[in-house]
Amino acid sequence: MATQPQPGQKPKVQPCRYKTGKTLGAGTYSVVKECVHIDTGNYYAAKVINKRLMVGKENMVRNEIAILKKVSTGHKNILTLVDYFETMNNLYLVTDLALGGELFDRICRKGSYYESDAADLVRTILSAVAYLHDHGIVHRDLKPENLLFRTPEDNADLLIADFGLSRFMDEEQLHVLTTTCGTPGYMAPEIFAKTGHGTPVDIWAVGVITYFMLCGYMPFDRDNNVEEFQDITTANFTFTPVEYWRGVSQDARNFIKSCLTVNPKKRLTAHQALQHRWINPPYDVTDSLGGEDLLPTFKKNFNARRTLHKAIDTVRAINKLRENGGLMMDGMMSVDPKPEHVNGSEVVDEDRLTPRSRGDPMEIDSRGNGRGQTEQQIREQERKVKETVAGLWSRTAARSER
Repeated sequence: MATQPQPGQKPKVQPCRYKTGKTLGAGTYSVVKECVHIDTGNYYAAKVINKRLMVGKENMVRNEIAILKKVSTGHKNILTLVDYFETMNNLYLVTDLALGGELFDRICRKGSYYESDAADLVRTILSAVAYLHDHGIVHRDLKPENLLFRTPEDNADLLIADFGLSRFMDEEQLHVLTTTCGTPGYMAPEIFAKTGHGTPVDIWAVGVITYFMLCGYMPFDRDNNVEEFQDITTANFTFTPVEYWRGVSQDARNFIKSCLTVNPKKRLTAHQALQHRWINPPYDVTDSLGGEDLLPTFKKNFNARRTLHKAIDTVRAINKLRENGGLMMDGMMSVDPKPEHVNGSEVVDEDRLTPRSRGDPMEIDSRGNGRGQTEQQIREQERKVKETVAGLWSRTAARSER
């Protein structure tokens, strides 16, 4: 780990030991880049955090470092913090390089996918969550994008990543956190209500993830934000359409209901969830998967949802371009990302980071009908989005000509 200077001691300038490569992802305050240690040749991921964008919120970064230092080497399913250091403009968190892809993309690449496969994955997630909770830590942003496989191999470890919103819980005061944070579709009712929250919010998120893993769509995706908020705060969800849930057991449904319970005191704890009969069945399922192959239904719904997300993100980007006056070049958006680059001992200072297209974690938009979509509904959604995009482009182009 990088050593911190003592009070009154002048920081020691050292040459950078890493060379950064391609960008792996981005957020509001940071970009994640592939990097290689110059001396060892080992590859890692570097989260590059822009200090200027984090002014006044430096404690968030310090908190993330402190949490990773405490737990990242104690459980095989938690991303490991390898190193951290600062330059004049940025702070770097060097972690494991997870090359196996995100959870749902990995499921889509499988040849088959059964309910017992989903239970195995949820068991792994819960094991890491229980470890965090035992150490007084609540993650607060569990979602598929933060569940990564270490390698592309079939038996690769699944890792919980991105502890930027995680917090230490006060051992003497439970449910004391009141900040509204996270990704809306995975946020527990008590976060929206601002009544105070703690470790139970992670179990709610596990319930949402499990629902998604069994059908390919979210339990609380609705046609507008008001309906989504109302249904989350009342846990109003159903296992429909029936054809998408016909092959899913009653044990799986009961597990989801036990996680998606409005009252956090009645919600399962991580350790109780690990003992649920769907997660820890009284019979051996390793020799015979049994049941129905869920992959065709999952891929159909997941791909339709992903297509709709991309279209909505496109509309959002065009709207933002119109609001800001836009930089137009031959009818196309002109993008000029300028993150700071670290290249060996050379640090090149650039102006700004490029926010990820999906926007701030608290940005809410409608993601279609969470109760499942017919082929006709999917085609109708795509048609409306295409018409909207075409209309926005034509109006934006007309403005640029004036």
